[in-house]
Amino acid sequence: MLAFISPTTIPSRRAHRLAVGSFFFLQGLCFASWGSRIPTIQQQLGLTETELGMVLFALPLGQILSLPFAGWLIARAGSHRVVVPAALVYPVSLLFISLAWNVLQLLAALFIFGIASNLINIAVNTQAVGVEKLYRKPIMASLHGLWSLAGFVGAAIGTFMIGKAILPQWHFLVIMGFVFVGVALCARYVLHEESNAATRQPLFAKPDRYLVSLGVLAFCCLVCEGAMFDWSGVYFKKVVKAEKAWIGAGYTAFMCTMATGRFVADYVTSRIGIRRMLQLNGILMASGLTIAVVFPNLLTAIAGFLLVGAGVSAVVPLVYSAAGRSKVMAPGVALATVSTIGFVGFLLGPPLIGLVAGASSLRISFAIIAVLGLCVSLIASRIRSFG
Repeated sequence: MLAFISPTTIPSRRAHRLAVGSFFFLQGLCFASWGSRIPTIQQQLGLTETELGMVLFALPLGQILSLPFAGWLIARAGSHRVVVPAALVYPVSLLFISLAWNVLQLLAALFIFGIASNLINIAVNTQAVGVEKLYRKPIMASLHGLWSLAGFVGAAIGTFMIGKAILPQWHFLVIMGFVFVGVALCARYVLHEESNAATRQPLFAKPDRYLVSLGVLAFCCLVCEGAMFDWSGVYFKKVVKAEKAWIGAGYTAFMCTMATGRFVADYVTSRIGIRRMLQLNGILMASGLTIAVVFPNLLTAIAGFLLVGAGVSAVVPLVYSAAGRSKVMAPGVALATVSTIGFVGFLLGPPLIGLVAGASSLRISFAIIAVLGLCVSLIASRIRSFG
């Protein structure tokens, strides 16, 4: 385990928390800014839907290939030496995306963006584990809530930029400048920790049963999360048969309760414990999806998606928090290990849903995801200790 130590000038634990929370927000702002301009970039390069889908795969490819390296680097150097440069590289790689004028350049830019995204993600979550230790109570979910909040802010900024016909490169340049200022203000308050440079940290490490169980929890949750991101609109259009103005209602409901849930999850977890919280999350996921499947009407489907968002909200933050307290791996390596298992669910979930929907129906696909929600509750019940 890493022992967290204070720098020469000792900031308060609140200063550490505000700094780490700001890094979560800045990370979410960059990602949301990219997402808001995907249609514009598609139009600029004249990409078909199929071509865009293939190009977009470069981003998660960069993320998943860099996961082992990110964990190893953070364990060797310390997250405080990685989080600041990674936070600076992230918006620069975002700007490179907007400067791509052909498919090959866009592929390279998205691949780099994926690597930078993963480095900042593992580094800032490792920082969050350390800050949580200072508080001696759950705070991870609220930090992730700032990432979700940044998603709304980034989407709003993107909508404004599109409305004013501002090119993506100018949009992303503004975001880069904002992030640079934020990093400059927060850099001195990152939590310093002892690195494991003197010990040998393997690039690939075999996880123990505890970390595998946490990874499976993340897998089940991220399959559901990926389904909500990619298929909620399709579900409301084809199954709920919502009017055009209401097709996005399910996704909006899901995002609202997911973000809100993260800000209240820490309080609830401190009262009932991580195991019961995860059990509750799984039940909410399963219940919400079951309601949406059994009663595919507009109001009931929205209510179901509200429950799903609440259920999904705390699973990944709690799993990351538990992984960071691993007794057999450094926090960065443990987080990377759990992220790798979970990320497979995020990647494979949406296409598998499409395959099942093609063979049967979209309602059957969502029913299967409801079963994964129950799996979250069952697996959480069987884990003996959460660090």
